Amino acid sequence: MIAVIVPAHNEAADIGRCLESITVAARHPGLRGEAVVAVVALDACTDETPDVCLHHGAVAISIEARCVGVARAAAANHALGLGARWIASTDADTHVPSDWLWKQANCGADAFCGVVEVRDWLDYPAAVHQAFAGRELARDGHRHIHGANLGVSAAAYRKVGGFPSLVTGEDVALVQALQRSGATIAWRARPVVTTSARRSARAPKGFSGFLRALEREVLETGAGLLPSRELAR
Repeated sequence: MIAVIVPAHNEAADIGRCLESITVAARHPGLRGEAVVAVVALDACTDETPDVCLHHGAVAISIEARCVGVARAAAANHALGLGARWIASTDADTHVPSDWLWKQANCGADAFCGVVEVRDWLDYPAAVHQAFAGRELARDGHRHIHGANLGVSAAAYRKVGGFPSLVTGEDVALVQALQRSGATIAWRARPVVTTSARRSARAPKGFSGFLRALEREVLETGAGLLPSRELAR
């Protein structure tokens, strides 16, 4: 069984689209009918997110942490309890492609690290789009790390103790732990997950915070100088 984990804090406006895309990916013929379950960690939700999850058939668990690391770990632990052999991770404001789960689960490695693209730049100036494109290099062998496009085998995940309880950077910390353990990692340019450029950040210094910081840097210097969320080669 494959599990998709999604942390969510008041995501009623976006998570339906995400769960719909997961449902499509779960039907990919390459999976040969293998069961797929979406596990959403409802973290201090006060909106209609639970109802949206129920409507889309997702498994929802409730926590009160306001911490994305705790949320991802709680969802992953629940998935392991259900018997998941592979854990794919994404975010509530994303859209995964139809071959996402098939490509992840058959990447030939203990873990998968993919890239993201922004589907709607909202009011960000074109210079920010260009600066982001210049550092989010969509090529195999990249070193980008995004919790929105990440996957790991159950065995490798258990070996390193899972996601740490961090309010941000839990995805980077997990991958670093996997590398220290000797796990193999597929750094792939495809499949790409699309995400939003929303300005209302759920995690401090997460993707939304990165884009806003990149915008400030571009406007102040005329060029994007911020380091990307990647590991040194």
